[in-house]
Amino acid sequence: MILTAILAILTFLALTGAILFFPSFRWKNVKIGTYWVVASLGALSVIAFGLVPVREIWRALTGDSAINPLKILVLFFSMTFLSVLLDEVGLFRYLAKKAAKAAGGSQLLLFVALYCLLSILTVFTSNDIMILTLTPFICFFCKNTKIDPVPFLVSEFAAANTWSMALIIGNPTNIYLATYAGIGFAEYAKVMALPTLCAGLSELVLILFLFRKPLKQTMEPCRDDFSIERKPDLVIGVLHLLVCLVFLAISDHVGVEMWKVSTLCAISLLLWVAAIHLIQQSGWGHLTRSVKRLPWQLIPFVLSMFIMVICLQYQGVSQMIGQFFGGDNCIWRYGMASFLTSNLINNIPMSILFSTLPSALAQPQYEQAIYASIIGSNIGAFLTPIGALAGIMFTELTDRYDVHYGFRRFIKYGAVIALPTITVALAVLSAVL
Repeated sequence: MILTAILAILTFLALTGAILFFPSFRWKNVKIGTYWVVASLGALSVIAFGLVPVREIWRALTGDSAINPLKILVLFFSMTFLSVLLDEVGLFRYLAKKAAKAAGGSQLLLFVALYCLLSILTVFTSNDIMILTLTPFICFFCKNTKIDPVPFLVSEFAAANTWSMALIIGNPTNIYLATYAGIGFAEYAKVMALPTLCAGLSELVLILFLFRKPLKQTMEPCRDDFSIERKPDLVIGVLHLLVCLVFLAISDHVGVEMWKVSTLCAISLLLWVAAIHLIQQSGWGHLTRSVKRLPWQLIPFVLSMFIMVICLQYQGVSQMIGQFFGGDNCIWRYGMASFLTSNLINNIPMSILFSTLPSALAQPQYEQAIYASIIGSNIGAFLTPIGALAGIMFTELTDRYDVHYGFRRFIKYGAVIALPTITVALAVLSAVL
């Protein structure tokens, strides 16, 4: 048990240090992120020392669970493919042109409208989808109107990871923790509606105050005349994305898992685009680029972090942590602990770990601990890029579009916004429960 705890702590510290000081390196013209290398070494170390049987890892990784890591990866990659393909055919550049014209030169008006739209969409879809879809749009828009993209990017990421608390479908961590605790869709929404609303509104006021000066500046007209070269691909892509979002929103009601919905939509889009290309005898450039742009390095990272958590559970470390937390002030204890732990091991493995910690608690403390952990898993995502898969993807997307939003800037704004937001959310949750 002691060796397991030591290896886990060393892995988590090395992961944070790698992302902060040495985020990537190049090998044969291929950029490799150090975060997944460190995580993989940690997972291999616990296996090499025999701290967890391989059969236990296999059972956990292939179990029939809503937050099965393989299902999460399929959901994440299929949604990413839908977004990346739309980016390749020029949707976000086209939307940037239209948005610049509609804003009428007012950054503040556009900022509030974008925050409200993003919040509504996140409630009925998920945070990852919104971040992957809108980040390229924001980068294009700001570049072509000569305005600072930071206020809009901060608002986007914070809103997506706050309003995702409202419904179970908003975040895979919601799904796992609520399902594990036997909390239904309606019961969940009834409890989380008010904490989400109060946290989101207070967050908006804070962000407006934080960026009050740059948002007073006017925007220039969009300089570039964007055009859509492959309109059939665009139409098919948008239709698939809309259908996917609708069925994701109702997947819980119809009894279909979200990863199945997104996978079918991604495969269907791939087949439609391939058929169009064959009929028109056109090039395959943007389709090939879309596949290459998928975040393949996230696969070993997610699987490795799950193995680390499985080992902690198998060796009894998680049970010891649960006893340490106890039952007093469990909303604040579990809320702040899950908030911080998400930024050590990522919020998805954190949810696996924290689902078992309050098992010894009696009602209503058990339910309070679960809801508090859900809040921590969502809001913890915008404290550092480690907090969620979307955070890592977000920083990679901003770099790709020449917006330097690295670890230091991420945590600079994340701490200022996330700490007050989670305080409001947990305080309202305490009043509700």
